[in-house]
Amino acid sequence: MTTDIRFQVMWNRLLSVVEEQARTLVRTAFSTSAREAGDISAGVFDLEGRMLAQAVTGTPGHVNSMARSVVHFIREFPVETMKPGDHYITNDPWKGTGHLYDLVVTSPAFHNGKLVALFSSTTHLVDIGGVGQSAEGKQVFHEGLFLPLIPLAREGVVDETVMRIVRANVREPVQVEGDVFALMACNETGERRLSAMMAENGLGDLDELGHYIISRSRAGMTAAIQKLPKGTWKSHMRIDGVNEPIDLHATVTIADDHIAVDYDGTSAAVPFGINCPLCYTEAYTAFGVKCVVGAEIPNNAGTLDAVIVTAPEGSIVNAPFPFPVTARSTMGHMLPDVVYGALDQAIPGRVPAEGTSNLWNLKLGAGPGYTGPKGPAFMITSFHSGGTGARPNLDGLSATPFPSGVRNVPVEVTEAITPLVFWKKELREGSGGAGRQRGGLGQVIEVGRRDDEAFGIFATFERVKHPARGRSGGANGAPGRLSLASGSELKPKGFHVVPAGDRIVVEMPGGGGYGAPAERDPAVAARDRALGYTRE
Repeated sequence: MTTDIRFQVMWNRLLSVVEEQARTLVRTAFSTSAREAGDISAGVFDLEGRMLAQAVTGTPGHVNSMARSVVHFIREFPVETMKPGDHYITNDPWKGTGHLYDLVVTSPAFHNGKLVALFSSTTHLVDIGGVGQSAEGKQVFHEGLFLPLIPLAREGVVDETVMRIVRANVREPVQVEGDVFALMACNETGERRLSAMMAENGLGDLDELGHYIISRSRAGMTAAIQKLPKGTWKSHMRIDGVNEPIDLHATVTIADDHIAVDYDGTSAAVPFGINCPLCYTEAYTAFGVKCVVGAEIPNNAGTLDAVIVTAPEGSIVNAPFPFPVTARSTMGHMLPDVVYGALDQAIPGRVPAEGTSNLWNLKLGAGPGYTGPKGPAFMITSFHSGGTGARPNLDGLSATPFPSGVRNVPVEVTEAITPLVFWKKELREGSGGAGRQRGGLGQVIEVGRRDDEAFGIFATFERVKHPARGRSGGANGAPGRLSLASGSELKPKGFHVVPAGDRIVVEMPGGGGYGAPAERDPAVAARDRALGYTRE
């Protein structure tokens, strides 16, 4: 077997190792965000903190920001001090994955008594204390328990003091503690599978394989970039914000061996938790670029290094400590659309129209201090989305999250663990922008309680005032709307109490269309009308 083939086989095996690592997390996690939605990440890193492989299961925001977080652990805990059974933890938004609701656990991996790699994993928690899943905090201190980079376990012994602090600061201590142990378990699974792979292939370390993976991936990205026209293009997108609209500006430069994205001109950070740390900005910018350039190349340090992201400190996409960042995905998920506005000028016919992009998650809860003492206290996140933008040659996807890729939480699961009832969940007729290719449809969800008591919603919704724009003559998607079944319209951001006996109605936005509507195939348009996708 030639060296290249041998390395390729081991590379593929390494991808299987991290996928099993991720699956262990999904199988053992307590919260629905991990078990049902797959809002996680998992990966293996070399001893310099460079990601060699990531699991397919997971979200780009978690994967790509976690890819940069491991170096922070190494600086705090040098690899020569690590021992078997050690685990380290943080939810530092600026050194982890962007907000306090994500826990990152990094663990050393040993083979025949020698440290050979690091495994890292992330999951989104159901709760982390503070003001809850609201964007109304004015500083990160309001948003919940902040864990700096600290040891979680030493030589297999979990630090009970850390766990007591965690349990004392969250509303769902059983679920959160279960997720912490699931993170450790999945890293340990990765270590066992890696050791078995190395034994089968006679490897004493990952040095040569790691170099092969990173260098080949970087070369592949360079080759893909070299096929593109060289130059600089600019784009601008305005979104709702909280009290004032937010302007997102991107300058995209395609060079010989890299693509640079600069967010100079973007609005300043705001005193609400929709700010985005740079690590999360980098994550979704790189993902957006890679969906178009080098999409077939496995994601690792080699591919990520080909996308250089800069943003002015103090801007909403590079918010410094201690700005509030709970809903950082509100900004981060919009960034591929901004980048595509520039790439469409450079490589027309390659990128989709704008989509809902921002997740329309139903973050619901009840309990003393929120909705009163009646009924059971609970806190859940049910993941849902509007429509994606139409593609150059295909319609947009309905009720599908892009760019996050997170899975929907089945309503039956949420109903089984809370007193909530989903009275309606259906596609939103006519919400996709018209075009040669139609934008994806949003959906309408109506939720109440079985016992008719009050509950609350933590709203962090976008595309209400500024809908997804069509491309190349396509029409805009429909804007979103949040209201009560009794008729009152609610602001798309902030905490709202749904009164006893009432229901929340969530009408999710549609994606923009692509191409002139007059160019749509008449037979396809007739099918849309027959299926109720459009009103015309």
